Amino acid sequence: MHPASLKTRQWLEQVIVGLNFCPFAKKEVVNNTIHYHVSGQKQVQMALEELIEQCQYLQQHQELETSLIIYDSGFEQFDGYLDLLEYANELLIESGYEGIFQLASFHPDYCFEGEAPEDAANFTNRSPYPTIHIIREDSLERVLKSYREPEEIPVNNMKLARAKGSRYFVDLLNRIHQGKS
Repeated sequence: MHPASLKTRQWLEQVIVGLNFCPFAKKEVVNNTIHYHVSGQKQVQMALEELIEQCQYLQQHQELETSLIIYDSGFEQFDGYLDLLEYANELLIESGYEGIFQLASFHPDYCFEGEAPEDAANFTNRSPYPTIHIIREDSLERVLKSYREPEEIPVNNMKLARAKGSRYFVDLLNRIHQGKS
């Protein structure tokens, strides 16, 4: 497995599943139904083409629930990443994938609009590498129906992240980057 995939999987297990930021992720990690695709793309157009290829890949592999496109050497600047994400969402619509897939975003410098960059709540979406998460919309709708008050998930995540504090997450991500658990 590619080093960026390994580090992303560690982050997923320790942060997203470990802190229950996504109550639906554990099943997919345990069942190994997450596709980790490491991308070397640095230009938007090529990254968008690759994103559509990953959507097609998911359609062809129904045994996979979701895909993570991990940019191990591109889109390091958060603003550039946000541009990519905006174009990617537009491309999903143009390509007929609206209602089939939706995108979630993770980035090492993720910052919620209106929040200070040092706010620990940003760590709910901070990852080792810029990452676009392709989610099957029908699966998401199915699990959300069985979850009480799904709209509280991000609120609770932000509270937990703030309780843990930024130092906790900085140290954890540094350990992951250094190959330590």
